[in-house]
Amino acid sequence: MITAQKFRPLTPEMAEIQRQMESHAGSYGLDFFTTIFEVVDADQLNAVAAYGGFPVRYPHWRFGMEFERLSKGYSYGLQKIYELVINNDPCYAYLLASNEMTDHKLVMAHVYGHCDFFKNNHWFSQTNRKMIDEMANHGNRIRRHMDQHGVERVEQFIDACLSIEDLIDPHSVFIRRRAEERSRFDFAEGDEDIGGDGKLRAKGYMDSFINPPETLAAERAEREKAERESVGVPAEPMRDVMLFLLENAPLSAWQYDVMSIIRDEAYYFAPQGQTKIMNEGWATYWHSTIMTRHGVAPSDLVCYADHCAGTLAGSETRLNPYKLGVELFRDIEDRWNCGRHGAEYEACDDMRERANWNTHAGEGRDKIFEVRRIHNDLTFVDEFLTLEFCQRQKLFSFGYNENSGNYEIESRRFEAIKQQLLFNLTNAGRPIIQVVDGNHKNRGELLLEHRFSGAELKNDYARDTLINLNQLWNRPVHIETVRESGAVVLSYDGKKYEETESDKEVTFTS
Repeated sequence: MITAQKFRPLTPEMAEIQRQMESHAGSYGLDFFTTIFEVVDADQLNAVAAYGGFPVRYPHWRFGMEFERLSKGYSYGLQKIYELVINNDPCYAYLLASNEMTDHKLVMAHVYGHCDFFKNNHWFSQTNRKMIDEMANHGNRIRRHMDQHGVERVEQFIDACLSIEDLIDPHSVFIRRRAEERSRFDFAEGDEDIGGDGKLRAKGYMDSFINPPETLAAERAEREKAERESVGVPAEPMRDVMLFLLENAPLSAWQYDVMSIIRDEAYYFAPQGQTKIMNEGWATYWHSTIMTRHGVAPSDLVCYADHCAGTLAGSETRLNPYKLGVELFRDIEDRWNCGRHGAEYEACDDMRERANWNTHAGEGRDKIFEVRRIHNDLTFVDEFLTLEFCQRQKLFSFGYNENSGNYEIESRRFEAIKQQLLFNLTNAGRPIIQVVDGNHKNRGELLLEHRFSGAELKNDYARDTLINLNQLWNRPVHIETVRESGAVVLSYDGKKYEETESDKEVTFTS
C-alpha cells in the first residue's frame, strides 16, 4: 500500500536556483502557471509516479504494482526518474533529493517548458486545472464505496472499467458529436410546439379544438413506442463507449459514480498521450537553451552533458520522443529563420540552391511558439516531418522479425517512415472502437465495431475486454473486426467466447 508522506520544501540554495530558472524562462517568453517545487526521496518520487504524478489517488492494486516495479528498477540501477510535473494550476513538480545541483537546475528549466506547454497548448485547454484536488475527491468517493460495498467488489468493478478507459472520444471536448435535446420546458418565443407533449399554442377556450385529446393520446403512444424500440441504440456510431455505458448500462448508483470517475480521469490524461513528442521536445528545447546559455557553470558541464546524452539517446526498438521532438522544433526554427518553406522553396529543384537557401526571415522563434500552441503529435509530424529531416536524423522504420526474433530495419524510404509514425500516433496507436448497436438482434445485446486501419485486434486483449464489457452490460457483447480471412464477429455471452464469420463488407479507415 502506498502511503502519503510529507514532502520537504526547497533549501535556500535550491530556492535561489528556482528564482533564476524562472527568470530565464520568462525572459524567453514562456508563459506558465505558478510552479511549486517539492523535494522528495526516491520512495516518495516512485509513489507519486505510480499514482500518475499525483500525491493522492483512489485505492487500487495496480498502483501498488507500479510502485514495486519502479522501486525495483531504481534499486537495481535500471531506471531513475529525474522530473515529474502535474498539469495543474498551480503546477506541482518534484525534485529528487539525492540529485546533484546540476540536475536540479536542468529539471527546473525542463519543468518550466512543460508548464508553458500545459498552459498554452490547445489540446490541454479543456482539462481540469484543479485536478490535484479532484483526484483527492475521487479517492474519498471510492473509499466510501469500498466501506459500504466491500474492497474486493469495488476493485473488481474498477478493473472492468479500466479495461475500457481508452474507449473514449478525445476530440469530443472540442466538437459537438450529437445535437443537444431540447428541454421539454423550453418555451422560447416563436416555437409552435410547446414542450414535449406535442400541444400547439392556443387560448384556453380553443385548446380542446386545436389540441384534440384523442389525437394527443395517439401521438403520445407512438412516441413512447418509438422510445422503447430505440432504447440503448445510438443514432449513429458512438466512439465514447464509456459514455454510452453510463447512459445505458444497468449500473447501480455507486457503479455509475465509479465509472464516471474513471472516465473523467481518462479525459484528463488523454492530451498527454496526444502530445508526448511535442511536450517532451518543447521542454527539452528550453532546458537546453536555458542551461547552455545561462545555467551551466564549468563544474556542471560533464554532469549536464552526460545526463542530456542519456535523455536523447536513440534506441533500436522504440522511438525516443525527447529526441524526435527537440530535433523537429530545432528544424522548424531553422527553416523559418532561413525561409526554407513555402511554394517558392518547394518549387526549387536545385539541390545546392536548396541547401544554401537563406532569406534571413528570422521568423523561427515565433513559428515554434505558434506550433506549440495549436498542434498535437499527429499533426506535428504530418506537417513538419520532411525528407531532408529524415535524411539528417538517419530515421528508418523497423519491425519485429519472427524468424530472427529481433527488431530489424524494414525501410529507409521517407514515405514508409512517415506512414509508420503517423500510424503509431493515430489514437495513440490503439484501435478505434465504437458502439454501433445497443439493441443488437433486438435482444438488448451490445455490438461494437473496430474501425479497421490495417492492424488486427490482439485476440487475448479482445477476449478479456469483451468479458469485462459483459460484466458491465449484463448481456451478450460482440465486436465486428477483421482477420486475415475476412470480417469476423467476436462474441462473449457470459459463458462462452467465440469467433464467427461476418457477411459485412470489409472497409478500411485512414
